[in-house]
Amino acid sequence: MKKKIAVINGDGIGPEVTKQSIKVLDAIAAQFNHEFTYEHCLMGADAIDKTGNPLPDETVEICLNSDAILFGAIGHPKYDNDPTAKVRPEQGLLKLRKSLQLYANIRPITTYTALQHLSPLKAKQLEDVDFVIFRELTGGIYFGKKELSEDGNTASDNCLYTKPEIERVTHLAFQYAQNRKKKLTLVDKANVLETSRLWRKVVQEIAAQYSDVTVDYMFVDNAAMQIILNPKQFDVVLTENMFGDIISDEASVLSGSLGLAPSASIGTGAALFEPIHGSYPQAAGKDIANPLGSILSAAMLLDNFGLAKEANLVREAVNWTLANGFVTKDIDPINFYFTSTIGDLISEYVSGKIPDGVNKGNIELRKSTII
Repeated sequence: MKKKIAVINGDGIGPEVTKQSIKVLDAIAAQFNHEFTYEHCLMGADAIDKTGNPLPDETVEICLNSDAILFGAIGHPKYDNDPTAKVRPEQGLLKLRKSLQLYANIRPITTYTALQHLSPLKAKQLEDVDFVIFRELTGGIYFGKKELSEDGNTASDNCLYTKPEIERVTHLAFQYAQNRKKKLTLVDKANVLETSRLWRKVVQEIAAQYSDVTVDYMFVDNAAMQIILNPKQFDVVLTENMFGDIISDEASVLSGSLGLAPSASIGTGAALFEPIHGSYPQAAGKDIANPLGSILSAAMLLDNFGLAKEANLVREAVNWTLANGFVTKDIDPINFYFTSTIGDLISEYVSGKIPDGVNKGNIELRKSTII
């Protein structure tokens, strides 16, 4: 298989974690006789610094002509801490989502036995937790009309949704649920928001087409509580843009580290794959960031190409590193391994170069991999 992948390193730790994903994808290509080619492009604070534009036209063109997009992270303190900034890194990502019509964000929530001690929840509540959040990505309050009065004392953000916008992500979520545990939960605020009432009406209409899927409805405040009280009750969670942004970040801590969470943004064209963590500028350039969220996003990229065997091998390699204690500083601040070391280990596992019963003494702590 030959595929062209657009690579957007982005800001902060983005370049470091994305480099490890490319390393793993190259190992997959070599092992399974695929050919992946990469074209690098700019977005975010990096793009502003170099071009003055958070999303250069060239980047959009490259993405439109690629089979998939691998993205690192976005954001920088000099913009985050300046509410008056007119040009912001996040504008690039929002524009790219609109340009590529990436209308659905998919965030799987998985827990790992080896990391249960890092989760804020008790181990018994983490058993059998395996759900996925479908977040509508191109509508709602983030894209609505924004107004600020001349005196600066009154502001408004309009939350707008159309029926077709809701329908397309809803069909996708139902189809996904059919291949899982056949349960879908719509998260909204239909008791007070007109947009949520439209969401609920549309989902009820579409549910009739998927009679094998059980549908549940939950207000977002209750959903936020239930994710903590009983997370294993969920299978596929469907929700609008802002609610999805918030509850998916909440759910990501169940695994024990935000650095483990992958995501896919899909739509009418090439899909985009990225870890859900931020740019973490404090760690940039130190080789200490957790690359697993990015590497697991690369596994979702392989799924998108129809390469399920290859994707599962990457996930198997990630599980192996975690089970054997090969983790980054966010997981173990004392006995940790470098970002690049984790990337090397997973690549070598994929390539079949790591023997059964590997001795940790053969791997030099925080430096190289197999000696």
